[in-house]
Amino acid sequence: MTPPQRKRRSARPEPPPQPQPQPVPREAGAGHESTDGKDGKPSNPERLFVIGEADGDRADLDLVTLIVARAEPKPSTSPEQAAVLRLCAAPLSVAELSAYLSLPFSVITVLLTEMLTAELVQARAPVVRQALPDRSILEAVMHGLQKL
Repeated sequence: MTPPQRKRRSARPEPPPQPQPQPVPREAGAGHESTDGKDGKPSNPERLFVIGEADGDRADLDLVTLIVARAEPKPSTSPEQAAVLRLCAAPLSVAELSAYLSLPFSVITVLLTEMLTAELVQARAPVVRQALPDRSILEAVMHGLQKL
């Protein structure tokens, strides 16, 4: 039995290059969402340095530090702060907040520092598990399994 023969495709002529759309100039400070042109997804409407207001010391936050909301979002809070408060009804790590809000860790750190000073959120150390389990518990489990 002979294997089926593949037919060779004929070369298609390449389509002529289409002109690239020119970016439309935007007024400074306009709050409209723009697309980044790569995949058509909306990009952040503001520059990242606009999100953080004060330029000072940052809180000592780690990627695994847990953040818990202490208050409900008020109408005067920024959209990013309101999003953090809504997400942190249950404890979330700083890394999870960064992922959910699509913001870099450094921007989240600045945002959370402002919220910590305003007492809108509370930072908790992550729950550290004991390095090694107690030997007596492991032996009790082992003996229990052997009796089965």
